[in-house]
Parts: sequence; C-alpha cells; structure tokens
Amino acid sequence: MRHALALLAPLLGLGLGLFLSQLAAGATDCKSLGPAEPLTFTPAARARWLAPRVRAPGLLDSLYGTVHRFLSVVQLNPFPSELVKALLNELASVKVNEVVRYEAGYVVCAVVAGLYLLLVPAAGLCFCCCRRRRRCGGRVKTEHKALACECAALTVFLLLTTLLLLIGVVCALVTNQRTHEQMGPSLEAVPETLLSLRGLVSDVPQELQAVAQQFSLPQERVSEELDGVGVSIGSTVHTQLRSAVYPLLAAVGSLGQALQVSMHHLQALNATVVELQAGQQDLEPALQEQRDRLLQLLQEAGCQGDCAGALSRARALELGADFSQVPSVDHVLHRLKGVPEANFSSMVQEENSTFNALPTLAAMQTSSVVQELKKAVAQQPEGLRTLAEGFPGSEAASRWAQALQEVEESSRPYLQEVQRYETYRWIVGCVLCSVVLLVALCNLLGLNLGIWGLSAREDPSQPEAKGKAGAHFLMAGVGLSFLFAAPLILLVFATFLVGGNVQTLVCQSWESGELFEFADTPGNLPPSMNLTHLLGLRKNISIHQAYRQCKEGAALWTVLQLNDSYDLEEHLDISQYTNKLWQELQSLKVDTQSLDLLSSAARRDLEALQSSGLQRVHYPDFLVQIQRPVVKTSTEQLAQELEGLAQAQGSSVLGQRLQEEAHGLRNLHQEKVVPQQSLVAKLNLSVRALESSAPNLQLETSDVLANVTYLKGELPAWATRILRNVSECFLAREMGYFSQYVAWVREEVTQRIATCQPLSGALDNSRVILCDMVADPWNAFWFCLAWCTFFLIPSIIFAVKTSKYFRPIRKRLSSTSSEETQLFHIPRVTSLKL
Repeated sequence: MRHALALLAPLLGLGLGLFLSQLAAGATDCKSLGPAEPLTFTPAARARWLAPRVRAPGLLDSLYGTVHRFLSVVQLNPFPSELVKALLNELASVKVNEVVRYEAGYVVCAVVAGLYLLLVPAAGLCFCCCRRRRRCGGRVKTEHKALACECAALTVFLLLTTLLLLIGVVCALVTNQRTHEQMGPSLEAVPETLLSLRGLVSDVPQELQAVAQQFSLPQERVSEELDGVGVSIGSTVHTQLRSAVYPLLAAVGSLGQALQVSMHHLQALNATVVELQAGQQDLEPALQEQRDRLLQLLQEAGCQGDCAGALSRARALELGADFSQVPSVDHVLHRLKGVPEANFSSMVQEENSTFNALPTLAAMQTSSVVQELKKAVAQQPEGLRTLAEGFPGSEAASRWAQALQEVEESSRPYLQEVQRYETYRWIVGCVLCSVVLLVALCNLLGLNLGIWGLSAREDPSQPEAKGKAGAHFLMAGVGLSFLFAAPLILLVFATFLVGGNVQTLVCQSWESGELFEFADTPGNLPPSMNLTHLLGLRKNISIHQAYRQCKEGAALWTVLQLNDSYDLEEHLDISQYTNKLWQELQSLKVDTQSLDLLSSAARRDLEALQSSGLQRVHYPDFLVQIQRPVVKTSTEQLAQELEGLAQAQGSSVLGQRLQEEAHGLRNLHQEKVVPQQSLVAKLNLSVRALESSAPNLQLETSDVLANVTYLKGELPAWATRILRNVSECFLAREMGYFSQYVAWVREEVTQRIATCQPLSGALDNSRVILCDMVADPWNAFWFCLAWCTFFLIPSIIFAVKTSKYFRPIRKRLSSTSSEETQLFHIPRVTSLKL
C-alpha cells in the first residue's frame, strides 16, 4: 500500500501532463473522426454517340477517283470565298460574269453538250432524209481487193466501240442503282441527325438540373453522420479526458483504501496500547511478588547448585517495556472520528460509470442542436439552384431545340419529294441505260448476223438473209442512237452540273477545310448564321477548332469557352452554406457538471485526514518500547533453571518450594507475559504500517484534493475546447463530402456534360452521306452515261459503214432501155446505176 501510494503522485502528474499535451494538439488532430468517405455520384451526362457512317471500300472506288480527277480538270478555280460571301450576305450584288468566270469549265462542258444536242439530232435527221432517198447507207458499189480488209477493220472498230458502250452502260446501271439505294438511307439519316442535335441542345438544362439534384447525396451522408455526432463528440471528449480522469479516480480510490487501512492501524494501535498498559499494570505486581519470593529462597544457606546465577536472573525479574511512555493518539482519533464516512470504492465506480456514459450524455444534450443542423443541411445553396438557369445559351438552347424540331418536322415532306424525284431520275436513268444497252445489243447482233452472212455467202452480189438482218440491226442501233441522243445529253449535263458543283464546291472544300476557314473568317457569314451571336457568347469561337475539339469528344464548356461568359465557381461557392453550418455547430455544448470526481463525504474524509496530524505522531517512541522485552529476563528459562535447582537440592522442603516457584513462574509467563508479547507484536505491525504510510499519506491527500479541485474547475473549459476542436474536425469531414460534390460538378460540367461529339459526328456523317454515298455514285453515273453518250457517235459511224458490207454487192449495168442483164447475155455497158 505504501508503494502504491508513493507512485500515485508522479503517475497523476504524468497523466495530467499527457492530457494537457493532447489538449494542445487536439485542434489539428482529426484522426479520431477520419477523412470523408468517397461518394459515388451517378453520371449526369447522357451517353450520346452518333454512329459514324463510312462507305465500305469497293470496286467502284477507282471509278470515283477517275471522276474526281476529271472534275478537278473541269474546275481549276479555288474556292470562291468572295462569291459565296456575296451570295450569303447580299444576293443582288452577285455579278453574272463572276459566276461565269468561276464556272468556266462547266460553261465549256455546256457548250460541248449544246453542240452535241444540236448536231447529233440534226445529223440523224439528215441521215434519215438521205436514207429515204437512198443516197447513203446503201451497199458497196464494186468488189475490189481491199473489200475484206475494210470490212474487217470496220467490224473490229465497231466491236471495240460496242464493248466500250457495254462497259459504260454496265457501270452506269450499277452507279444508277447504287445512287438510288444510297439515297433512301441517306435521306432517312437527316431526321436522325437532327434528332441527335436536338437532344444535344435540349438535354443540357436537364443534365445540369440532374447535377444540381445530386447535391442530396452529400446532404444525406452529412445528415446520417449528424445522427451520431453527439455520441462521436462525447466519445472524443471521453477519449481525450480519460488520460486525466482515470488516473485521478484511481488515485482517489487508492487514497480511500489507504485511508481505511490507516484508520484500521490507528485504531488498532490505540486499542493495543490501552491493553498493553492495562496488562502492564497487572503484570508488574505479580513480577514483584514472584521476584521477592525467589530472592528469599535462593539466598537461603542450604541452597545447592548454581543458586548465584539463578539469583542474578531473579533480580532482573521486572518490566522491560513501559508502554505508559508511548505518545497518545487520542487527538488524532478525535479528528478522524467517523472517518471514513464515504464508500470510496463505490464512489469511484459510480464516477467511472458517469464518465463512461459521457457519449450517451453528449448525444442527449446535443439532440436539439443536431435537429437544427439537419434543417440547415437540408437547404440547397442558391448557386446550385440557379446552376441550370444561369448557364450560357440556355435560352438559345431552347430556341435551337425548337428550331431543330421544326426543321425536322418540315424537312420530312421535302425529303419525301426528294425521294420521289430521285425515283423519277432512277427510272429515266434506267430507261436511257436500257436504250444504250439496246444499241449495244443491236450492234452485237448485227455484227454476229452480218459476219455469219458474209461467211455463208458465196457470191457477194447475191442477197443473203442473215447479212441483211445484221445490217438492219445495225441501222436500228443507229436509229436509237439518233433518237435518244438528246435525252441522254440532257440527263448527263443536268446531273453533271448538279453533282459536279456539289463535288468541287462543297465536298472538296469541306475535305480540305476551306469551308471551315471561310466560316471562321469574320464577315463572311451573315449575323443570322453567326454561332457566337446565336449562343450569346462573349468571345468569338473558331468553328474549325470547335469541330476538331468535338471530334476528340470535348464538352461544350471547352468548345464554346464558356469560362469567359459563365462563372462556374460562383455557382459552386458554398461558403455561406458552410458558414451557416459552422454557426450552428458553435451552439453544441456538453455539460460535465454531473462528473463530481469526489463526493462531499469523501472530500470531508480526506480533509479530516489532511488535518488530523497523523504524520506528526512520534512513532519511534513506540518502537523504543516495542524493541524492549516485556520482562527483562526470560521467565520461561528462569522457570526451567529453578526446576533444575529443585532436583539438585538436598533438602526436600527447599526443593519442593523451588519446584512450586518454577510452576508459578510458568503460570505467570503463560497468563500474563505471553499475552503482552502478542499485543506488542500487534502494536509493532500497526506502528510499522503507520510509520511508513503516514508521511506520504498527507502529501498525497493534499495532491489528490488539489488535483480534484483543479480538474473539476477546468473540466468545463477543457470540454468546451475539445468540443470546438471536434466540431472543426467534424465540419472539415462533412465539408469533405461537399468538396467531393463540388469537384464532381466541376468535372462533370466542364468535361462530360453536353459532349458535342454528335455535332462533329453529324458533320462527318453529313459529308459521308452527301459526298461519299450520294455525290460519288451520282457523279459516276453521269460520267459513265456521258461515256456511253459520246461513244454513240463512233458507234453510229462504224455501224453505218459496216452495214454496207453486210448487204450484197449490187452490180447493175445501165442501158438506154434500162433493162437488166440477161443470163449468158453480155449487154453493152453504157452506165452503172446503183
């Protein structure tokens, strides 16, 4: 007990020191609460991805390349930016000569087509008249040596021309069908593209609203943690105070136990001294009487043996310790009357229970403030409520969405008309291609039948049905060629003029980026088409750069450079919100008055002990008497020695008397000396205990009373300081949730919401649809049809020339009577009439 009490003071001081150091570092130590847990937000940006359209590579790619090279030769002029600018801004200022100058290649082609349109039908008309008068396209006049060579050469040329016609018409049919097949899906893609663009525009406010609504996620998390904030604060206060409270309560418990032990020893000491003094008063006359009798016996003359030694020891038969000389402790007992009044063990247990219930107590005390905090958390910052309303282009977005919807709805009838006219074009193209194919077939049939007739004919002058039929087929092809030359050249030039200008003016400049450069040049576009003006932006944007950024998947925030016209940080500023939360947190209070640490009864006990003077008792005086024997000589040894002398005596009477004295001495030892010795041993135990504990007990009582008084007075301030630190840590943790939300909103708005990939995808798909899927087969169609149209001229020439050789060579002699030559009669040749 003395050792434990000696350790109490330094341990208590160490505990208070550690507590104060923890309290000093408590403002920055938030490990007990920990950081904010990561939140999982639902992406607000809708997944929009316009599937790219790509023309699959095929056998016609080389044909498309040839057409592109041809058109690059036809149109050698660069992109007419000034002409297009005038067309867009002021149509009346456009000069015809500028248009003609730019379309010079097409003008030349128009002249060629015009000549073809005039000359070929005129030639056909003349040929018909000539044939009607039998002036051309007849028979070979005379047979000569080169006749076979001429016929073979013309046949080969006609065959090659027919093969070229066949190749051209097959390509024309394929490209005509390809154009017709691509036109339907391409027209259907227009509403799809407009719908995607409308979704891009109209979904932005909804996505921003969805972003603002997810503020409820940190709100709910904070509200959940507010339910346990009282317990958390109480636990933190308990954790930080226990390093001071637990040692102090342990010191109080140990001191109470030491007090009880000391009171026990003090009371035992006082009772033992009283008993010793009473026993001493009974023992002293008995020793005197016994000594007197022994001295008388041992001094008799007849005493034999070592009577002198026994006599000297008998003279020492008197009290050794005088307990009447010990100091009195009655004044100490008087001051400690009724101590201990308190049950220290029960009190310490109760105070520990009260201290351990601090988290529950704090939860009860902070419940009303927590409800107010929940109400404050449930409110939404003003900036987040107006996040969608203040977004630039919100009004323009609604107008654009409405405009795109109107365009989508109004475009459907026009697209149906385009589809209808495309069907007409396809039918006309099929008919004209069929005509050209029919011409080629007539040529092939005519050649086959003609060659067959030539090989079967023995006499060139004799008529032959197969050769004649072959000549008729060739002439039928010639007639079809003359008849459909005008529709063919008109269809070729009309499709060429449209498709060629689409390729050279739109597709080439689109692919090279000249269209974007034109759109980015200030003043080229009218105000009604200015993207910056339409979106209400403060800074002009580059359409080409915006297109590249959209192609990379950038959001409208980056593309439109909205940071110059929209202060996102102002809308994400929640400082007023957090300040309000902090003000509410300041009203949190934890009352520690219920923690007494020391009851009034226990305090009275310790104060009585402190003023009792227990440490001033002179315990060495007790030890002096305790260290002395109860009787100066050993009564038991003296009795044993007397018994030996009794046996050595010659006189039986003396021996008997010595024997009786020895027996009486033994009885005295057992009845009076041994109890005194037991009391001395008991007194020694109490004196030793009090001597060792009394000096420290007073000091430790003073320390405990001082520490209890100090800690009781400082607990409210310490609890308030800890509460403030915990509140700061709690606010920092809760602000971590709001910071996560703000960072997510910043990233969502600037990088993910309203990705403009559909815009670049729509532009790319529009170029693919217009140029790759429609313009390329369209241009390839008129190119192949023009090929066939112009190869009809050599086909006509070679067919007319070749058909003469498939007819019989007519040999007729002219005479005055105009009679034909008779068999075996040689007429007089006067003239040769064909």
